[in-house]
Amino acid sequence: MVGAVGGVVCRLLFGDSPLLVDFTAYVSEPFGRLFLRLIFMIVLPLLFTALALGVAGLGDLGTLGRIGKKTFLYSLTVTSVSVVLGLSLVNFFQPGASLDAETRTLLQQSMPAPAPPPTSATENPVLRILYVIVPDNPFRAAAQGEMLAFMFFSLMVGIGIAISPTEKVAPLVRVLEGLYEVVMRLIELAMRLAPYGVAALLFTLTARFGLAVLTPLLGYMGVVLAGLGIHLFVTYSLLVRYLGGLSPRVFFRAVTEVMATAFSTSSSNATLPTALRVTQEKLGVPRDIASFVLTLGSTANQNGTALFEGVTILVLAQFYGVDLTFGAQVVVVVFSVLAGIGTAGVPGGSLPMMVPLLQSIGIPGEGIGIILGVDRILDMSRTVLNVTGDITAAVYVAHSEGRMPKTIP
Repeated sequence: MVGAVGGVVCRLLFGDSPLLVDFTAYVSEPFGRLFLRLIFMIVLPLLFTALALGVAGLGDLGTLGRIGKKTFLYSLTVTSVSVVLGLSLVNFFQPGASLDAETRTLLQQSMPAPAPPPTSATENPVLRILYVIVPDNPFRAAAQGEMLAFMFFSLMVGIGIAISPTEKVAPLVRVLEGLYEVVMRLIELAMRLAPYGVAALLFTLTARFGLAVLTPLLGYMGVVLAGLGIHLFVTYSLLVRYLGGLSPRVFFRAVTEVMATAFSTSSSNATLPTALRVTQEKLGVPRDIASFVLTLGSTANQNGTALFEGVTILVLAQFYGVDLTFGAQVVVVVFSVLAGIGTAGVPGGSLPMMVPLLQSIGIPGEGIGIILGVDRILDMSRTVLNVTGDITAAVYVAHSEGRMPKTIP
């Protein structure tokens, strides 16, 4: 609010005066860009460790049998539904398209030129997609900004760990876990600067473009919140009723405490202890099922985050005038779901994961700065969806195993 209102007021008072131009060019914009660079700096280690460890954790499916498979398939299906819902709302309402042509041109000129999406020599669209995704040299792909290829490499490392003898890969897993922990601490340090970095970014944006850029941002917020609300109260209610054998009213009354904790902390990890207690004590889900499903879900079942990322990518594409084909939107769906698997369960943990998705469709990673000013309320809201989705998965698995109590405690 300070950044946005301050920028609008300065725009009205000073217009294009050299003083305001110099302040945005040499003070507010550089500070905001440095904040973004701190986030971008940890993209590669975050991608590699989070995705590799996330997929490696799914290697327990072989020993956990039915429970693991049900959890994985449920999470994959419901997360896909959430992304498709979000993209449908964006295509219907077109919030980013309301930006006038002059402001869009100025916005494009103010950001670094987007790198063109990777292309292949073949004209076969299927092979072209495969060549973009499957790298011959993952490190060269990462250096050239082909992040989807690096994500695929990270996923393959996770699969390799999952199917290898545990005792032989245990040292590698410990190294990855250590690196992941370091990355989490760096994210925490970077996010301490978020209030100031966001204020600087929003000041720069509104000082240059005035109120013209705020209307699409409000439309973007409305679409994200509408998608989260529909998925929370409609999709989850249907799933709880027909797959969990539980009244939606009883379910939501029981998990109110969890939803409040998730909203206030914006962290799936911080909410996990409360979610475990409520799921066992108030819903009667057995401890072994609750522990497995909720712990896995805090990282791998990110319905709200996947919906948010899909919507944000399409809205930023509309902001930049990038026309995404149906095939490109399918790629966005697939990799929004995959990115949800590796998203850190901490405030702002989804932001670094969006950079490679943006770059893959020709939008500069710095474009994420446009939505940072309204991200906090969206982060709080999507965390509620993430955590509630984990509990619906636990209820479904317990019910399908015949282990839900006949009466709720």
